[in-house]
Amino acid sequence: MSKLVTIFGGSGFVGRYIARRLAQEGWRVRVAVRRPNEALFVRGYGDVGQVEPVFCNIRDDASVGAALAGADAAVNCVGTFDARGANNFDAVQAQGAARIARLAAAQGLGTLVHLSAIGADAQGASRYAQSKGEGELAVRAVFPTAVILRPSVVFGTEDGFFNRFAGMSRMGPILPLVGGTTRFQPVYVEDVAEAAVLGVTGKAHGTYELGGPDALSLTAIIHRMLAVVQRRRLVLNLPFWVGGLMAGVLDTLSTLTLGLFRNGVITTDQARQLRQDNVVQAGAQTLADLGITPANFDAIIPEYLWRYRATGQFAAIRDSAKNLRKD
Repeated sequence: MSKLVTIFGGSGFVGRYIARRLAQEGWRVRVAVRRPNEALFVRGYGDVGQVEPVFCNIRDDASVGAALAGADAAVNCVGTFDARGANNFDAVQAQGAARIARLAAAQGLGTLVHLSAIGADAQGASRYAQSKGEGELAVRAVFPTAVILRPSVVFGTEDGFFNRFAGMSRMGPILPLVGGTTRFQPVYVEDVAEAAVLGVTGKAHGTYELGGPDALSLTAIIHRMLAVVQRRRLVLNLPFWVGGLMAGVLDTLSTLTLGLFRNGVITTDQARQLRQDNVVQAGAQTLADLGITPANFDAIIPEYLWRYRATGQFAAIRDSAKNLRKD
């Protein structure tokens, strides 16, 4: 019988790519999520019954234990950008990661792959980085052979990075940024998924930092994105103190409205995080050590950002028409 892998957060942006690849490798895939009725699309990744979404609350031992029952391997893709609420940084990225690793070890799973993030550091400047670092330490303490993957910002069709900035570019002639000089190393979601599969199948060992071929400032990345969506915008790099002030006001408004206003612009924690470069560190194991040649975002983002162009899918036709000879 095929081996079984449980993927926590397997219907999310990165998780769904891992689930699809493992199904193609012949694994039975259990996708553990909070809302399985919203993850039914994962069934199409394999044969009938090969990929199944199941309910799981990673804040509960019994729930996590049930999701792991009978599994040979597990992948933890669960993460959050919420500093408050029940599913906050600590609950999800520290305690949740620790719970999954502890119960995976207790049930005798052979392999655990844990998705963290570049910059994970229990002593980091942001609570996000701290919780990621605490999660890594907890995983290593109970499951020493776990494979830890630390990607930079991940891009792909459903990403929240290029899609977000491309959407912002439609709102006016100015595109404001906080942390314009901060460097990122965007990594393709398919490359991250391939690394995770190598971890599950025992072909990866230790900790890897995953980045694409280019480490660029946020401003440079946005200019290249603007060229793809064919929009001219003034990219305005705001000082960190301005970003911190904006974040504080928006966070306060969210608190005063008891969460009715959701701060989706920039939080205080994100403002702190943006002060640190998000690139692969010298000496780290990388995609190259896994035999993976990272994709360049320039080659991928036109495939899904075309919808942000003024003429959308007809942009190529319009550009071609310009070259027609007039008699």
